[in-house]
Amino acid sequence: MDVRSKESDRMRQDGQDIFLAGVKAVDGEAAIRRHCRVQGDRLEVDTRAYDLGQFENITVIGAGKAGASMAKALEEMLGERITQGLVNVKYGHVVPLSRVRIVEAGHPVPDEAGRQGAEAIMELVGKAGEKDLILCLISGGGSALLPLPVDGLTLSDKQDTTKILLACGATIHEINAIRKHLSVVKGGGLARVAHPGTLISLILSDVVGDDLDVIASGPTVPDSSSFDDCMKIFDKYGIAEKVPVGVLNHIRKGVGGKVADNPKEGDPIFSATHHAIVGSNMECVLAAESKARELGYGTLILSTMLEGETKEVAQVHVGIAKEILKTGHPLSPPACVLSGGETTVTIKGKGLGGRNQEFALAAAMGLAGWKEVVVLSGGTDGTDGPTDAAGAVADGLTVERAETLGLNPAASLSNNDAYPFFDKLGDLVKTGPTNTNVMDLRIMLMVKD
Repeated sequence: MDVRSKESDRMRQDGQDIFLAGVKAVDGEAAIRRHCRVQGDRLEVDTRAYDLGQFENITVIGAGKAGASMAKALEEMLGERITQGLVNVKYGHVVPLSRVRIVEAGHPVPDEAGRQGAEAIMELVGKAGEKDLILCLISGGGSALLPLPVDGLTLSDKQDTTKILLACGATIHEINAIRKHLSVVKGGGLARVAHPGTLISLILSDVVGDDLDVIASGPTVPDSSSFDDCMKIFDKYGIAEKVPVGVLNHIRKGVGGKVADNPKEGDPIFSATHHAIVGSNMECVLAAESKARELGYGTLILSTMLEGETKEVAQVHVGIAKEILKTGHPLSPPACVLSGGETTVTIKGKGLGGRNQEFALAAAMGLAGWKEVVVLSGGTDGTDGPTDAAGAVADGLTVERAETLGLNPAASLSNNDAYPFFDKLGDLVKTGPTNTNVMDLRIMLMVKD
């Protein structure tokens, strides 16, 4: 028997509406239109302006889950001025385009389609001269979608290394540091090939702090990481003997100075390279906050830079929710607490789920019996881990409802098996591909009993 109340159902719907408002605000097409405009022969990107008349060719390239929608905006702005284009996107994250070719490829583990697309992109930009303008569209997933291994390594080597890094709980910053040193494209590699053309990167940020050299592993910016950093990451997680031998040998050669490191700040290849962040987690969270206020909630933004183990971050949120309900601090109900960023899951079980579903499950367990709370956690790209759900929604009655169905919340959490848990409850959040990706959005709604 379902024990949810009408009030809980209303809050759940509010949570969905708040989540979708946040996602809509960072749609790839809308993001390009907010930051770019064409007036006559003048392309304006934020405060910079470019004379289109001085370029013989305009090439659109890129990689990421929002790449197709971002390219659509540029096609409508620039029309036949676009000479050629190719963008790698995750399978299913497509929109109709006329001048830019789309290659669908694997994410989060790269595949052969992505490798071929990356190779074709490098061939396009490798022909650039001083009279070429290259517009590079970068969004979440761009790192996995631009897999072009250095000589001596295979795509399989990169796939295996990515799986190991994901499973050990490495952060996106650490994963991308490794990726940059195994790739021809990443860590400034694309900028090196595009020189001396003018290269403009339009970026939807999916990393905490919006660090340019971490987003998509920084294909167009100087690399602040080193081979030494890579070796320290292997040692930190005890995976040096687990990664492919070729990968370990390549990193060790770099540490020993036998392989040149990626280009650094001050390298002349970046002299005609410019960047603009066109969408971020903060924009998403602010839009969600606006929607929450419209629905009558007082709001608090915790942070858009939250990292750490998902279960532990969930317990911090649980503590804040209980404080609000019990003491009215730091704000009184009806209240909406929002946070962003990207947590990690150290996989110890063999179940199916993602960090957002795991967050919701851990929160549900911590809030068991607190009927005045609803929690929703979702990935802004519409995909949570290797599942078709963006995340999940839970409340103070989730555990009770689960137990009436014979589900064991603690066992599901221990086995990293949140997807079937919430699927049986009907509490998965499914949006389909959203054509954006600015990390995660977490929403906690609290009302007076």
